[in-house]
Amino acid sequence: MGELWLIKPLVYMNHSGIAVRALVDSTSLDVQRDLLIVVDDVALDPGRPRFRARGSAGSHNGLQSVEYTLGTRDYPRLRIGVGTAPPGVDLADWVLSEFDDPADEDAVLDVLPRLADGVAVWAREGIEMAMNRYNVPLDREE
Repeated sequence: MGELWLIKPLVYMNHSGIAVRALVDSTSLDVQRDLLIVVDDVALDPGRPRFRARGSAGSHNGLQSVEYTLGTRDYPRLRIGVGTAPPGVDLADWVLSEFDDPADEDAVLDVLPRLADGVAVWAREGIEMAMNRYNVPLDREE
């Protein structure tokens, strides 16, 4: 498998593409093969994972920044559901705050070991295999 780097940008999330671009420019990374962007996703139920080979940034400012600085939507990503903001709650406040419901927090924390395995599958076997193995309902047995 070789080296696997876990990098957390030290910039605001909506400027994270700057850090990704700097990483890509300073290495020989193939964006479509060697890069996996991991983000929260308010469109998915808490703890629900979604590996994708490419796609739209949607309303995610971090993915919009990455897409803009890389000049492409063609990079793998792992979205982890955090649930929808309640009516009247600002989206930025929602994703930056503690979970209101302990069950939602547990759902996210409980899926992390499984997703660590999913990231290892992505690194060894590629995004398609990770999608095939990990994009299933959480209550389904493997």
